Amino acid sequence: MNATDIRDDAEAIWTAAMRAVQPERLVAARLSLEGAGQVICHDGRTLDPPVQLDEVDRIVVVGAGKAAAGMAAGIEGLLGPEGLSRHRVRGLVSVPAGCGRNLAVVEVRETRPATVNLPTPAVVEATHEILAMVSHLGPRDLVIAVITGGGSALLAAPNKGTSLAEKIAVTRRLSESGADIATLNAARRRLSLVKGGGLARACTAGHLLVLVLSDVIGDDLDVIASGPCMPAGPHAADGTWTTPTGCRVQHIIVGNNTTAAEAAGAEARDRGYDVQDQPLTAAGIAAVNTAEAVGRRLATAGIFLQAATAHDERPRAFITGGEATVTVPADHGAGGRNQQTVLAAINNFQQAGMPWPAGLLIASVGTDGEDGPTDAAGGHADAAVLAEIARLGLDVPKALARCDTYPLLDAAGGLIRTGPTGTNVADIRIVLARP
Repeated sequence: MNATDIRDDAEAIWTAAMRAVQPERLVAARLSLEGAGQVICHDGRTLDPPVQLDEVDRIVVVGAGKAAAGMAAGIEGLLGPEGLSRHRVRGLVSVPAGCGRNLAVVEVRETRPATVNLPTPAVVEATHEILAMVSHLGPRDLVIAVITGGGSALLAAPNKGTSLAEKIAVTRRLSESGADIATLNAARRRLSLVKGGGLARACTAGHLLVLVLSDVIGDDLDVIASGPCMPAGPHAADGTWTTPTGCRVQHIIVGNNTTAAEAAGAEARDRGYDVQDQPLTAAGIAAVNTAEAVGRRLATAGIFLQAATAHDERPRAFITGGEATVTVPADHGAGGRNQQTVLAAINNFQQAGMPWPAGLLIASVGTDGEDGPTDAAGGHADAAVLAEIARLGLDVPKALARCDTYPLLDAAGGLIRTGPTGTNVADIRIVLARP
C-alpha cells in the first residue's frame, strides 16, 4: 500500500467536503424565482409568508462571515442584471482578508486579518454602515442578510459604554478557558448592539430574508454568528418572527456541516471505501467535545477500522464533523483545534505502546481553511508522519500539553494547508483504513 495513495484519497475527500459547501453554488442550487411574479422559492417551495419580487421596491444585501462574499454573489446571480437594476440593489458584507471578491453592486469589504478571528475597528465601522443601510427603508423594501460561520468576529458593534478592547478581552478569556461556541456567543450577544437580533430590530424594511450557512452542529440560529437576526426569548424555532417595527423575518439554512460530511462520504465511496457514518447532533458530541477526547475517539475508530480491513482487505472510512474545544495554557505555543485533535490521536497510539498501522490515516480539517492563528487548515497523521516524528525525536505529549502542535506537525509533514476557502461549516474529521 502506497502512503501517497491514501493521502491523495484523504485530500480528495476533504476537498469534496469544501466544494459541496461553496456558498455561491448552494444559493444557485437551493433558491429560485418562480412565476410571473418572481416568487422566491427554497428547494422549489414558496416561502411562508411568500416573498414576491414584483411587490418589492428596493433590495439591500448585508451580512458577514467567511462565506458572505459567495452568498452575496449567489444573490446577484439569482436576481440577474435586470433584477439588480430594477430593484436598485446595493449592499455591504464583511469578510476576512483573503475572502474578498469584486461583485456587481454589493460591496465586499475585508475587515479583519485572515488568521485573527477577532473584531477590528474596521469591523465596527462596517457594522455601523450596515445598520444604517437597513434602518432607512420602507415597507415595500426587502433586506437579504447573509449570515455565515465566522460572522461573530465580522459583525460587531459594542454596546454603549463597552469598548471594542473590553469585548475582545472577554471573548479571549472565555476562548482560552475552553468555552464552547454557545458560551462564547452568549457573551457576545450581551455586549453587542447587532447580535441577538440587533440587526433585525434595526431593519425598517417590510421583509428581512436571512440566508444562513451554518457552522454550528444542530443549526441553532441563536448561536450561528451570535444570532444577529434572532431575538432573545421566545421565537419560532425556524426563525420566523415579526419585529416591533413590523418587519417580517425569515431564516433559510442553505447548507451546514452535514452537507459537507455527506459530500465527503460520497467521495470516499466513489474511491472504494465502505463508509461508517455518525449522526451529527449537538448531544452526540457534547460529552467528547475537547480536542483531546475527539482525538482519542478517532484513534479508537482507526484501530477498529484497521482491524476490520486487515480481516477482509476492504478499505473503510469513518467521517464525522463538529468543532472541538481547546483549553489553552498560559505558556502556550502555536496551533489550532484540528492540529490538537490529530496530535491527540497520535498520542493515544504512543501512550498505548501501539505502532501506527501502515494503512491508517487520520485527518481533521477546518472547512474555512483556518485552524487557529496559523496558516494551516488542520492536520493529518499517517505512517510517514509518525516515522518523521520518531526520526526527529519530537515530543508529542509536551507539544500537546502546551498547545504547540503547529511546529511539530510542520516538521513531520502533517499540516494541511488549503488557504482561505470562502466557506465555513466547522470541521471535517476523516479516518481511512486500507489494506
